[in-house]
Amino acid sequence: MQNVTLCALTAPVVAQQSPGSGPMMGQLLFFGLFFAAMWFLLIAPQRKKQKAHQQMIKSLGTGDEVLTTGGIYGIVTNVKDDRLVVRIAEGTKVEVARGSIQAVEKKTAAS
Repeated sequence: MQNVTLCALTAPVVAQQSPGSGPMMGQLLFFGLFFAAMWFLLIAPQRKKQKAHQQMIKSLGTGDEVLTTGGIYGIVTNVKDDRLVVRIAEGTKVEVARGSIQAVEKKTAAS
């Protein structure tokens, strides 16, 4: 009987020794897990996609069929440092920034 009474009296004392550490640690753990989940679900895939797009832009070459962000299809006729010359129709060429290329539709074998 004394053991039960002793346990009942010491349990509140043990709980009072660190009043805020339990909920505080739980909140920190929750926010840490939340940040990790957001990183793996949103940020990491976006960074991977961005790196792939940068690699695609770097590998553009003459003869590649491309799609610009404005929705114009064309064929790369000349590659410059920061822009490309794209033929969009017979006798019509435009210079576009490398960053405005959305996708490569058909890659030439030489590129």
